[in-house]
Amino acid sequence: MTLPSRAIQIAAFGGPEQLKLVETQVGEPGPGEIRIRHEAVGLNFIDVYQRTGLYPNALPLQLGMEGAGVIEAVGEGVTHLVVGDRAAYASNPPGSYCERRVMPAKCVVRLPDAISFEAGAAMMLKGLTVQYLLRQTLPQGGLKAGDHVLFHAAAGGVGLIACQWARALGLQLIGTAGSDEKCALARDHGAAHTINYQREDFVARVKEITQGVGVKVVYDSVGADTFMKSLDCLAPFGLLANFGSASGKPAPLDVGVLSKNSAYVTRPTLFTHIATRERTQAMADDLFAVVTSGAVTIRIDQRYPLADAARAHRDLEARATTGSSVLLPAG
Repeated sequence: MTLPSRAIQIAAFGGPEQLKLVETQVGEPGPGEIRIRHEAVGLNFIDVYQRTGLYPNALPLQLGMEGAGVIEAVGEGVTHLVVGDRAAYASNPPGSYCERRVMPAKCVVRLPDAISFEAGAAMMLKGLTVQYLLRQTLPQGGLKAGDHVLFHAAAGGVGLIACQWARALGLQLIGTAGSDEKCALARDHGAAHTINYQREDFVARVKEITQGVGVKVVYDSVGADTFMKSLDCLAPFGLLANFGSASGKPAPLDVGVLSKNSAYVTRPTLFTHIATRERTQAMADDLFAVVTSGAVTIRIDQRYPLADAARAHRDLEARATTGSSVLLPAG
C-alpha cells in the first residue's frame, strides 16, 4: 500500500528557488523502519548547507533533518515504537520536509505528552545539539557552576536553548548576537552577558567580562567570521568547539597558533553522537527532562506552511529569524 505525501525537494543545488513542492507516494516500512505522519517539521541551518551543496547529497534531494508526528506503521524488528505513538526525531538521511515518510527507527523516540508537536519538531536537532555540547563536549576538567562559556549566535534556535540550559547548570554564558534586540532576547533566556558583535569587539569584551582570564570553552556555529577570534577568547587549556559554518568554513588552521594558550579544537557533529538507538534515547531523555521541568522552554518565533519552505530559507539565511522555525505540513 502506498499513501500520498506532499514534499519539498531540490533537483539541483543552489538558492531557495530550488525548493519545489512535489507530490510523492510513500510505501510501507521495511525492517528497522517506521512510517511517520508529520504534524510539524523543524528548520535548521544544515538544511541550507545541503540545499547549496556545501554538504553534498545525491539528487534529487528531499530536505529536512527533524520532525514530529504520529507513527502510522512499524517495520519488522522495531520494538520501541508502536502505531499511534506520538514521536519526534533528528535523523539522517534527510527527508523531513514532507507530510509523511518512511525512515530508520533508531533515532525516532516517543514524544512526551507534555511536549507539543511543534515544540518536538523545533527542539530535537537543536536540543540534542545543545545536549552534546554542554554535557559532552567539555574542556579539560569539565565545566562547573560559575564557569564562563562563550556561545555565538545566542539568539537563534540552538542559542536560546543553550542560554537556558547553561543557566540551569549554573554556567555564566556569554552570548553574541547581531543586534541589541537579539542580545536582549538571549539575556531574557538566561545569558549572563551578551555582546553585540556588530558594534563591539567580542574578544575585548570577553576579556573584560572574565577579568582577563578568558573562557573555558567557546561554542561556535558561525565559522569563518568568528573562528580565529574565538581562539583569542580561550583561557589556558580552553576548548574551541566549532559545530557549524553559518558564515562559511573556517580557514585551514595552523596548529602552531594553539601554542599560545595550549588550546584544544574540535569539530563535533550530532550524528556521531546519536549513532545508536541507546545513545539517542539517553540524550533525548536528558533533553525531555529539562524541557518538561520548565528549565528550558522551546521558543518558536516563525511558522510557515510547508509550501513556503523557500521563504523560510530566505529568512534564515538573512538572519531575520529568532528562536526556532517550523514548517507545518497541514498549512
